[in-house]
Amino acid sequence: MKKRLSLPLQSPDDLERLQSYPVKLMQHQEEAVHQLAQTINHIIADSSITALMLEEIAQLLGVTFKVDCCCLVTVTSEDGGEATVANWCSPEYLGMPHPSEMFSIEQLMMDLPVVQCAAEPLTIEDISTIQNSLVVGCQYLPLPIKAVLAIPTRFGGKNNGVVCLIHFQPYDWNESEKRLLKQVEPSCAIAFSQVLQAQLIATQNQSLQKTNHHQSLIKQLTILSRTNLELNQMLQLAIASTAESLQVDRGLLILLKYTDPLFRIQSKKQIPKAKATVAGEWNRGIPSTQTHQQDALNQSFLLADCGLCQRVFIDSGKPVLINDYTEIQENWTVAPLFAIEFLPTVLLMPLENQGKILGFLVLQQAVPRNWQLAELNLVEMVCAQVSNAIIQSQTLRQVQTVVDERTAKLKSSLELQAKLHERTRQYVEQLRELNELKDEFLSNMSDRLRYPLTNMLMSIKNLRLPGIAPERQARYLDILEQECTKEINLINDLLTLQKLESEQEAPQLETINLNSKIQELGIAFEKRLVNKGLSIAVDLPTESLTLQTELESFDRILQELLNNAYTYSEHDSAVHLQAFHRVEEQVDQVIIKVTNIGRAISEEEATYIFDKFRRGKGRWHPGTGLGLALVKSLVQHLHGAIAVESTQISDSPLSEVCFTLTLPQFSDVSKPYAESD
Repeated sequence: MKKRLSLPLQSPDDLERLQSYPVKLMQHQEEAVHQLAQTINHIIADSSITALMLEEIAQLLGVTFKVDCCCLVTVTSEDGGEATVANWCSPEYLGMPHPSEMFSIEQLMMDLPVVQCAAEPLTIEDISTIQNSLVVGCQYLPLPIKAVLAIPTRFGGKNNGVVCLIHFQPYDWNESEKRLLKQVEPSCAIAFSQVLQAQLIATQNQSLQKTNHHQSLIKQLTILSRTNLELNQMLQLAIASTAESLQVDRGLLILLKYTDPLFRIQSKKQIPKAKATVAGEWNRGIPSTQTHQQDALNQSFLLADCGLCQRVFIDSGKPVLINDYTEIQENWTVAPLFAIEFLPTVLLMPLENQGKILGFLVLQQAVPRNWQLAELNLVEMVCAQVSNAIIQSQTLRQVQTVVDERTAKLKSSLELQAKLHERTRQYVEQLRELNELKDEFLSNMSDRLRYPLTNMLMSIKNLRLPGIAPERQARYLDILEQECTKEINLINDLLTLQKLESEQEAPQLETINLNSKIQELGIAFEKRLVNKGLSIAVDLPTESLTLQTELESFDRILQELLNNAYTYSEHDSAVHLQAFHRVEEQVDQVIIKVTNIGRAISEEEATYIFDKFRRGKGRWHPGTGLGLALVKSLVQHLHGAIAVESTQISDSPLSEVCFTLTLPQFSDVSKPYAESD
């Protein structure tokens, strides 16, 4: 006879809780049933945690029926539902391993036809009698299960659990035990319904949380697609959010670059020539695989080298689902960056837009996984969002390129218009200046031509008057001769300029004594200077200078320079005439400077003062504007250079104006001399 235990001692907490529900197997069956059912109902009513409730009921039944082990298992008719198991074992077997660690009660219930017993107890006095019909026989079980008394529970017309009483020795179950177990079955059924209801609520809450999480992920991706993030940043955030949401070990976003940009999925199931590049990556960092994974970001491979990616084109754009790659019979070639030997579970979903595969979204795990329909729908929606973002990015990039090109063309056009406007403005300004020059030229020439002719005409009329005195007659003849000489000189100057500009004749050279020549010109000019209160200072070297030049041109140059100094010199000032020899860059030169004190010549005036018919602004002295133009032409004819410089005199509104004439000092003048600035 087995030793009877009056108290189910498992822990102090269990002892304290069960003391509030004293149970004794009464001699009268009805009182025992009522007492046991009432105790179970109290446990159901007072238990806030359903899992602990089943454990307390299992302990209560085990103690009441004085068995070695009691097991309660929930049963659900829905596929995929998980059973809840509550085990209790007699204290004398506490030294043995816990039953849940030693054998599967669920497997035992599956092998024993308990659920099909239609609420009738199933008794086995010695399990060895049916061990040949069990997938898991007693010889394979660590615990010596010998006798079983089990009954299914029903609630709402459906089975919802199994109550199983176990002896570790053969046992003859009596009718009172069977009736008692059958009569407490409704109370146990209520307990099972409570557990299943709690499981259903928990499952619904979990499903709702997943749904909310998935909706939040889609909303987040939608917001990301509308931000100003660059495509690579958006792809990285998208794959990280998706992989974390689905709790996978690794996520990849792979983009394709086709050799033929117009390639589309065709019925022929062609494999295009394309290069695949990883644009986004996320790793959970599992230690068993982390050492074998390298940073795949920006790594690339040819589509022809990866049979896993080719399956999308072979299957006309359908996703590739692999629960465990090691179980696949086909020998696919897989790109090394997938690390398929360490991450054998793969979900590869294409990124598709209008029949074109843009790339792939890849999720991988180290352990096998059955992908749920809701998860596949989520990944499909993520791929749609990512595909739209890629197309939008490409479209925006193309639009931006077109905008940049057109902006550059517009900018170039505006710059060209600005240049044309500036050139037009310059032309208008030049035309205005030329018009002013024309008016000035016509005015000057008109005066210079008309004034002498008028004097000549008046002298001729006076000569024709009767009875004119001989002295008046001689005076009118002198006027005629003077005015005629002015006209001839003006015409000669114009002809000389025309000749110098049109013909490049070599100068007729002769050797002159420069000191003597300058002194003669200074003495001849000094008489004219006295009339204006001017003086002349001649500065010549002690040793006489000789110069090989054209005498007529040389004389005309100095006369015009001295005449210009006389015209524009301030009263009671001096004209300085200086000559000296200089060697520059192994070239002998004669330098002649004519300096006077007068109004300054601005930088603008210096640019055109040697042009024909141009005169300095504010120079109201009569003249044709041909003198300095003739000087420049004659200087160039002699292969020399002429320049002007104006220096402000301190504490005075006047300036020192210096004309510098440079002539070569050598016999061979066949080569022209460069004009100085």
